[in-house]
Amino acid sequence: MHFQLQTSISIIAALCATGQVLAQKWPIVFKGRMSKGSTPATFDSTASLFDSKNVKGANLTWAQIIQLPNTTISLFDTNITTISTLITLFDASIFAPSATNIQTGSRRAELLLSSNNGSDSSTLGQKIVRFLIMKDTKRPLNMSHEYQLFFLESEDFGTNQVVLKTGTISGITQNSTNNLVMVGNDNTQIGTPFSTPFTEGRHNFEVVMDFDRKFVLPFPLSFRAPFALSTPPNSKNSTTQILHATDTTTPLSTVTTPITNDISGQGQYHFGMLKKPTGENLTDVTEQWFQESGIDEGVVWGGVFVEDSAVGGGVGCEFGAVIVRWEG
Repeated sequence: MHFQLQTSISIIAALCATGQVLAQKWPIVFKGRMSKGSTPATFDSTASLFDSKNVKGANLTWAQIIQLPNTTISLFDTNITTISTLITLFDASIFAPSATNIQTGSRRAELLLSSNNGSDSSTLGQKIVRFLIMKDTKRPLNMSHEYQLFFLESEDFGTNQVVLKTGTISGITQNSTNNLVMVGNDNTQIGTPFSTPFTEGRHNFEVVMDFDRKFVLPFPLSFRAPFALSTPPNSKNSTTQILHATDTTTPLSTVTTPITNDISGQGQYHFGMLKKPTGENLTDVTEQWFQESGIDEGVVWGGVFVEDSAVGGGVGCEFGAVIVRWEG
């Protein structure tokens, strides 16, 4: 059986390289790709795929925050009639979960999938979260601050299990503040599994999360030689793996192995900007702060959706990578 599987993988790898194999598509279980014809006001309505109430400045509407840029679609939007979304941040982007909890220290504008309530199935089993992120050159970020761009926040709000950051990141030694840095659970400090320059243009990400200690194991498209398969790997903890590409044509590269990372606690996926304050010895970044005035910043998002990679098992070609999947 191992010989047959390794032979199949070699054949599929060769076909993937010539474009002769259609991409394997896992079932999409949570959709965040807004259709053409949507307007900024759509995000405030029941027609939105995102939570119309959170996370944004008090008394602001999404119509004031969202713009729809005329830009090329993401890799994940190819041949799909969907649009990119520009999320903006300004002085009034002060989130207030309640009348007594006004987060004056941060500036926030983050989209939450409306179907992701914190205890749903998007944070169970094996899931793949896909999205595009791109700088808005007309609204640059202030890289003296730390930004959280994508993150999974636990249901009890006690931690972030995986986070994409940029800027001046607390606790991390950086050779540049202009990097996209993926980190694991805030409470376990696994380091920085992936970092890449935050260049202009598109950054397509695929975050593979195994909540049940099983594996989705991608191999880069360049892999050709037959290889020996042993018993499927096991993990004592849940895992996270990152794939990345920088335009709409290059297949995603596998930039990390499945890394042991505590992603338990379920929660909600955030897509946008959480801009932390600057200052020394801050103990509560939600209320202790320095934020400059005149903020006018933005990030473009696209191709947001979540797939269930636990359905079935086998080998396929997914965005130019050979995917090996075990059941059980």
